Amino acid sequence: MCGIVGYAGKERCVEVLMEGLGHLEYRGYDSAGLALQKENRIEQIREVGQLENLTRALAGRNGDLSQVRTGVGHTRWATHGRPSEENAHPHLGGDGSVAVVHNGIIENFSELKAELEGRGVSFRSETDTEVMAHLIAERVDAGETLRMALAGVLQRLEGSFAVAAVSVDEPGKVVAARYQSPLVVGLGEGENFLASAVQALLGETHEFILVENGEIVEIADSSVEVFTSSGESVERESFEVDWDAEAVELGGYDDYMLKEIHEQPAALGATLLGRIDTDGVVDLSEVGLDLSEVD
Repeated sequence: MCGIVGYAGKERCVEVLMEGLGHLEYRGYDSAGLALQKENRIEQIREVGQLENLTRALAGRNGDLSQVRTGVGHTRWATHGRPSEENAHPHLGGDGSVAVVHNGIIENFSELKAELEGRGVSFRSETDTEVMAHLIAERVDAGETLRMALAGVLQRLEGSFAVAAVSVDEPGKVVAARYQSPLVVGLGEGENFLASAVQALLGETHEFILVENGEIVEIADSSVEVFTSSGESVERESFEVDWDAEAVELGGYDDYMLKEIHEQPAALGATLLGRIDTDGVVDLSEVGLDLSEVD
C-alpha cells in the first residue's frame, strides 16, 4: 500500500505517471513500478528502492515509450510479502492481459488465493494484489468488460482498498475503484488522471472529482464516468483545488525536517508491517541491520 497514479490521454503517459509518483514520495515506499498499455500487450516495469531506479530502468528499456498514452503507476510499502521486484506493483493477471495496482489490505486473500490455485493459477508474488489481478483477468477472459470484472471482484473482497487497472482489450482506458481508501480523479483537456492523493496531480490540474466509497470510475482521454457498485451511472460535480503541491506535501508543518520528525513513528510502523512473518516475528534480514550494533 502507498501511492497510485493513473493516466489516459496524450503521448506523455510515462512523464505524467513518474511526476505523480514523485509527488507521493514523501509517504515513503520500498519499490515502484508502471504498467503501460502498448499495442497488443501491457509492459510492466518494476524496481526495488527509489524512483530513480525506476527512471534508469525506463531509460534502458527497448522500444519507444514516448508513444504510450495510457497506464498506471504505484509506489509500495510492503504489507503482504517482502520488498522485492516480484512483490512490487503493478501485478499482472492471467496471461498478462490485465494489470492492477492497489492500496490497502485484502483480508480474505488467503482463501481467494487457495481457490485460484485450485483452478490451476500460478502466482509470481506473495501479495494480496496479485490475487485481485487474477480474479479480474478470469472475468475479462470470460467476456466481461474491465469495469464489470472489477465490480464483480470487489463483491468478493474483504478489507480496505483503492485499486486501478488496465486491460489489453480496452486500450485508452483506466478503471478504478475504492473502499475505505482514498481515490480522486483529475480532469484535463484531452487527458484525465487519477490518484490516491490530490497532491500527485497538482502539477497537471486543479480540477477534481472525488470518488466516493464503493464507487467505480472509468477514465479515457475525453471522458470520465462514475458508477455505483451495481453499475448505475453517477453524476458528480467537480471541485477546484487552489493549493500548490509543496504546501500539500508539507501537510501543515513549517518545513520538511519537522514533518519527517513527526512522521517517523508511522514510517517505522509501516516498515515493520511488511516484514512480519506468519509467526509474528519481525524479519529484517534483507535490510542488513545488525541489531547488536544498535544501542
